[in-house]
Order: sequence, then C-alpha cells, then structure tokens
Amino acid sequence: MNERYSRQILFREIGREGQERLLASRVLIVGCGALGSSHAEMLSRAGVGSLRIVDRDFVEFTNLQRQTLFSESDAAERLPKAIAAKRSIAEINSEIDVEAIVADVNNSNIEALIAGCDLVLDGTDNFQVRYLVNDACVKHELPWIYGAAVSSYGTTMTIRPGETPCLRCIFEEMPDAGSAPTCDTAGVIMPIIASISAIQAAEAVKLLVGDTASLHRSLVQIDLWANDWRKIKLAGPNDDCICCGRRWFEFLDAEAQEFAAVLCGRDAVQIAPPRLTEIDLPALAARLSALGDVKQNEYLLRFSIENQEITVFRDGRAIVKGTDDPAQARSLYARYLGN
Repeated sequence: MNERYSRQILFREIGREGQERLLASRVLIVGCGALGSSHAEMLSRAGVGSLRIVDRDFVEFTNLQRQTLFSESDAAERLPKAIAAKRSIAEINSEIDVEAIVADVNNSNIEALIAGCDLVLDGTDNFQVRYLVNDACVKHELPWIYGAAVSSYGTTMTIRPGETPCLRCIFEEMPDAGSAPTCDTAGVIMPIIASISAIQAAEAVKLLVGDTASLHRSLVQIDLWANDWRKIKLAGPNDDCICCGRRWFEFLDAEAQEFAAVLCGRDAVQIAPPRLTEIDLPALAARLSALGDVKQNEYLLRFSIENQEITVFRDGRAIVKGTDDPAQARSLYARYLGN
C-alpha cells in the first residue's frame, strides 16, 4: 500500500485494515451533479477502489459554480458528466477503477446498477429516483445514503435495510410538484453542497470500514445561512412502511417510466424513449445538418433550431432546452427524431 493514504491510515478509526477494506470496495454514485461529483472526488481521494458513476446529463457552464470535478473545457465540449468525472478522477487517483455510465436511472436498470456494489450514494435531484433507489436497496438489503441540498439548506440520512427506517418510513409519499423549493426557484450555494456531501462521504467510509457504531443514526438537517444544525434521532424500521414493512416495491415494479421529465433549474425537459434503443449519432447529424446548427462528439449530438436546443444521447434520450412544457418537448422530439 503506497504512501498516498498514509495520513488516512494514521487515523485510528480507519488504520491499515480499514484502508484495505476501502480499496476492496465498490460504490455506486447515482447522479453526478453537485452532490455526486463531490462524493466521487472524496471517495476517490480516500481510496475507495471501485466507483460506478451513473448520470444522464452533460456538463454546462452553470454547473461550474458548485460541481467540483468539472472544468470549463468539459462544459465547452458538453461532455456527459459521468465521462467528465471519470477523466477528472484519473488525474486525481489513477489507481481507482471508475465505471462511467451515461444513462437515466429507471426501474429497468437500477437492479443491474446496484449489483456487486457495497453501498449506494445519493447524488440525485428528485424524489422519483430516490424512491426507486430505496426500493432496490431495501429489496436487496444494500445500505444507501440519502442526501439533498437546495438554497442554503440540506438534509441527509443513512439507510441500512432491516436496521434503520428506510426513506419511505420517513417520507411516506413523494412531495407534490411545486410544493418545495428547487435550484431553479431558490438557487443553491456551494457550502451546503460541501457540507451535506462531507457527511454522506464520512458515513460511507464508516460503513465500508465496518465502523457502524460511529454512524450518526439521525435525519440531519442543516441551514448554513441561518446557522441552524439539527439531528433528529431515528428509531427502527416502521413495520407498516409500504416498502420495508410490507415489501411492496411500488417504484421498482412500475410498468413504465414517465416519457418526459422537467429538469430542475434548467428550463429543459428530458424525453426518454419507451424502449431501449441506440442512436447512430453520425447518421442523425447528417440528417439534421441541413435544418440547423449541429455539433457532435462520440457521446451526444447537439442541435439548435427555432430558439430550442436539443441534445440527443446514444441511448435515444434527448434533453430539450428552452421549454419546461413536456408536451412541447415531446412534439419537438417527434418532429426531429421520430416517435
């Protein structure tokens, strides 16, 4: 074991044995935006041997204020976030194995994504995916760490199926649309991202080295601007919980995902095809080039027309920027990509 981790090994609670356990661990990071990129950097520097990073989006200049793994060149190239994260981590710790997956997490792939992992870290920006992750992790008895941040407020909870409440024990129903602030309406500051991610990463390291006695066992809530720090102690699992009590995996068992989803803070809608597909990006670029400005790399194609910008991924997904109307986004998708 090289000197890279010497200071961490000196920390008694980790030591050499704990460091060896970290190097042998595999962690899934769901979402590689503000929280997810921070998780990925912390865990790669700590020597977690294998990271599986999945994200559906690409880097934009508005991300750079708070998404620490990305650079201006990533934004200029419109690199998918998972790919940009893998490249950045290679410069931080070339010994880490990073699997970058450019995909939308849904009920058709979540169980494959968690397979072989020791832990799941939440870096998402919506409850739909969090409930899906909760279903999969409870079903397969895999620990995961919930986290969220907006404005100057953040919250996190460590979930160990069978030992602690799951997400639906605490938040039984998904919040109504428009009922909570988003990064689009309230903004977000970098310090709350760093704070929540630090707690999540610390909990992850505790779990991976086997020091479960040191877990905070709380729902942590922080508002850095108001200088408000709270820990709500948690009891055991709720026997009546629809997920971990009754073991009804509502989100995992859904027959179909929504075809369109409004993206937080983006004035954009993601369109996902109902079936798995693979787009021939060069052929699509050739078809669209006569209609508007087209730019392409090996991961995605960007097409501008009629004050709209459409980014198409190889898996058939598209992000339509310039609207928050799913119907309009579907119409543009059908017009230029087909049904």
